[in-house]
Amino acid sequence: MRADRLLSILLLLQAHRQLTSRELARRLEVAERTIHRDMEALSAAGIPVVAERGARGGWSLLGEYRTNLTGFNEAEVQSLFVIKPPRLLADLKLEKAAERALLKLLAALPSIHRRGAERARQRIYVDVTGWHRPEEAVPLLPVLQEAIWLERKLHFTYQGGVGCNAIERLVDPLGLVAKGSVWYLVAAVGGEVRSYRVSRVQNAKLIEEPCACPAGFELAAYWEQSAAKFKANLPRYHATIRARPDIVHRLSFGGRFARIEEMGQPDKGGWVPVSLRFDVEEMACEYALSFGPAIEVVEPESLREKVLEAAKIVAALYTREASKGVTG
Repeated sequence: MRADRLLSILLLLQAHRQLTSRELARRLEVAERTIHRDMEALSAAGIPVVAERGARGGWSLLGEYRTNLTGFNEAEVQSLFVIKPPRLLADLKLEKAAERALLKLLAALPSIHRRGAERARQRIYVDVTGWHRPEEAVPLLPVLQEAIWLERKLHFTYQGGVGCNAIERLVDPLGLVAKGSVWYLVAAVGGEVRSYRVSRVQNAKLIEEPCACPAGFELAAYWEQSAAKFKANLPRYHATIRARPDIVHRLSFGGRFARIEEMGQPDKGGWVPVSLRFDVEEMACEYALSFGPAIEVVEPESLREKVLEAAKIVAALYTREASKGVTG
């Protein structure tokens, strides 16, 4: 609705002081000409919106104009009261503050919205952890958070993966990202933005020097692009199998590294063709062996041969052990 959009424009200008027509159009998912018409409507309603031309120009509110807007709808209220992941809030030492803030907001809400808020709080819970993911210790997270709040440079030692040497870094901290229950520090080093797993950060300390943020940097946009690039660069090994119908529902749980890409129609015998993706051939071989005679590798031929050879070795092992038991 247009009224909601006008309200959103006013809130965005209050929060960001100045935004271009292009940026407003992108955030509100409308055309720039729609933004221009909305600005005319706001101006006609007595809202002091002004436009500044030039490379650094954009729309803004005149002077220190502010308005208190409390027109929450029911969905907006409920979204605020959905329980946030307590582990992440605890990591940031914000779980008590979040609880107090919700209580204050609940007390300030009109009675018509309180029931919906309480219902969202009691009926929806977000758990971002996996079943088998070990929890990581992040004792230095408060130090990183402080560096971000104070916009100060940060010096730390970083221990990479297994077999990697520890390295020292002087960075401009830009933000923190929680991926599931794992925390990452996003920071600029020599003008290049990188991500660091917080559990691997050691000896972190603030430096008495202001940090510099790259022009136009947005944390959410960077993380989305970084995650997409990471996924695109993962090793990929494709295989096609045929699965017995009674175990098809178990294929997704047969191995954490197996990804089902396509599932075809059953053949005359009821067996289902399935296209799978793995990181490497060894994972595909282990996956095929784990289902025994319930699946058959169709292609590639090299994987069929590898599974057959491995099956022979397993059979020979058990044959030897059985013969030892008989002779013993």
